[in-house]
Amino acid sequence: EIMIKNDELEKTRERLELAMDAGEHGFWDWNLDTDDIYFSPRYYTMLGYKPGELPMKLKTWVNLMHPDDRKTVVPKVQNYVNNAQPYEVEFRLKTKDGDWKWISGRGKSYEKDVDGIPHRAVGLHVDITDRKQAEAALLESENQLQRAQKMEAIGTLAGGVAHDLNNVLSGIVSYPDLLLMDIPEDSPLRKPILTIQKSGQKAAAIVQDLLTLARRGIVATDVINLNQIIDSYLKSPEYEKLKEFYPDAKIEIDLDMNLLNIMGSPVHLSKTVMNLVTNAAEAMPAGGSIFISTQNKYIDKPIKGYDDVKEGDYVILTVSDTGVGISSGDIDRIFEPFYTKKVMGRSGTGLGMAVVWGTVKDHKGYIDVQSTEGKGTTFSLYFPVTRKEIIGKEDALPMEEYMGKGENILVVDDVEEQREIASSILIKLRYSVISVSSGEEAVEYMRDNSADLLVLDMIM
Repeated sequence: EIMIKNDELEKTRERLELAMDAGEHGFWDWNLDTDDIYFSPRYYTMLGYKPGELPMKLKTWVNLMHPDDRKTVVPKVQNYVNNAQPYEVEFRLKTKDGDWKWISGRGKSYEKDVDGIPHRAVGLHVDITDRKQAEAALLESENQLQRAQKMEAIGTLAGGVAHDLNNVLSGIVSYPDLLLMDIPEDSPLRKPILTIQKSGQKAAAIVQDLLTLARRGIVATDVINLNQIIDSYLKSPEYEKLKEFYPDAKIEIDLDMNLLNIMGSPVHLSKTVMNLVTNAAEAMPAGGSIFISTQNKYIDKPIKGYDDVKEGDYVILTVSDTGVGISSGDIDRIFEPFYTKKVMGRSGTGLGMAVVWGTVKDHKGYIDVQSTEGKGTTFSLYFPVTRKEIIGKEDALPMEEYMGKGENILVVDDVEEQREIASSILIKLRYSVISVSSGEEAVEYMRDNSADLLVLDMIM
């Protein structure tokens, strides 16, 4: 009879083992007096070990645990067990190949003595790595969505402000040209007028940055090679000025000589390179190295990062530095306008990185940012490849080619200053000009008249 019961007990244990294996559960049985622990075969295999390959001791479980989890989980489990309370905790265990698996551990103590002190604890370990990875991916997707929505909202506000400023600045930028046409070269008025114009142009450049942030900048569909954009920047006055400000910043270049072309705007891409390099230099007040590189790369499966990069052929522009790095708390906000931890007053308008973001999005590209505090930051910009070839630019037409012969031009704009500027310039070019303030007035005019050309403000 005893043999029969032992046989039934063994079968019951075997069935329990099979059930736990089928459920991907690892079973453990802990002798609290000796710290010996029985680990089921599934306990070993879920971590990549063969059954019995690890010592059946408490210290095996402790040593396998991630150091960050060990500090809190081990005391918590021992406290629950000593007080004969059931528990459930989550932690990471190291696998045989060096990876980490997330485990949900559940247990309860048994076999209490007359003083209520338990002598045995049993429980299960469940592999929840897939769930944890799915939760992390969902959280990252939510963060990316919130980031994009925030940037779109900021862009909408910036676009509205920029549109109004553009109308105000148009007179400051354009009228000096008209005045200079009628002022002699030796006139003392020329210098102050040119100063006004230069100041207006600087303000207009800031407005253009706002429009880029708002993704209302006009992105030309030129065929471009990024190597040429970088070469041009390295020969520019802006780069020379940067070297004067940061003489201890060393720049290293590694450009792919077989780089493929992309479609885009030379002006916006030049600003992007300039802003990234400037940002890198400012991150190294004590000096360091800036690395600029380009490469072709085919992405065969999506890449998770600051942006999720889709499959496809890309040209990658990488700018990295050995500077102070960016904290995890700041990295989500680095592309927001005017957000900076640098000393204000020296770093430009506060729109540099926002312009980078707007330009990349306008070019249907992606951004990745990797940073370690105290070691540096790497920005990688992914631009879709085009198979089109660069066509040589035509020479600019001489001014004589722009002169009219009395042709009729209808100017339509709801801002009076804009109408006056456009009309004055066209009259100087010997055209006959009529201006109206609305689309309705334009339609009414055209009922009884004709025009050789219509100049229309599309946003009124």
